[in-house]
Amino acid sequence: MDYKYIQQLLERYFECQTTLQEENILKAFFSQEEVPASLLKYKDLFCYEQSQPETDKLGADFDEKIMEMIGETETVKAKEIKISDRLRPFFKAAAVVAIILSLGMAAQMPYGGGNVEEQKMAQTTDTVVVGPSVAMNDSLQSDSLLGAERAPLSKTR
Repeated sequence: MDYKYIQQLLERYFECQTTLQEENILKAFFSQEEVPASLLKYKDLFCYEQSQPETDKLGADFDEKIMEMIGETETVKAKEIKISDRLRPFFKAAAVVAIILSLGMAAQMPYGGGNVEEQKMAQTTDTVVVGPSVAMNDSLQSDSLLGAERAPLSKTR
């Protein structure tokens, strides 16, 4: 007997090109008792479904048995989440940023009672500055002004 058609179907089956009808033909062929020795190695592949009992299916009471084992009998309802609950983490983050910024600004402000210029002057008095004396310049100008008032002005043209 020539089994070229079965050989061709097997080749197409392993290339995933068979239809359901062709697969049913292969199942029917390999479910026979007389299968050629060259094709006997494929018999288990197509007869596996028939040899296994159908008790592997879950029963109708499976869910009830599992729920009894867990101990939960009531159903869980979905929790409604309001928009304020969704935005709460953003509000917290904004508050943290505001606190950090306000602390940073407070750290830049002087803690003393005076104004900023007095604070800068107090910082610069610690250093020695070498140069002409400002007080000396002021006194020289005022002396020359007083002498100019006493002396008569002479007009020369």
